[in-house]
Amino acid sequence: MLSDRLRLLRKEKNLTQVQAAGEVGLSYRGYQDLERGVLPRADNLMAIAEFYQVSIDWLMGRTDKREVNR
Repeated sequence: MLSDRLRLLRKEKNLTQVQAAGEVGLSYRGYQDLERGVLPRADNLMAIAEFYQVSIDWLMGRTDKREVNR
């Protein structure tokens, strides 16, 4: 689920994996691994959610609601 949603978000912003990796503070390989199904560390997951402005629960497939509750 996470890998599919990451790919969707990246494509919505018209970013390459290299560009997206730089934006969230990961190496290209690290970001590529996430799109292949490797689960991220908590700090990386938070950075990804912050960059794409989506909830962690949505990224992880726990809800269909993208918005962050603040």
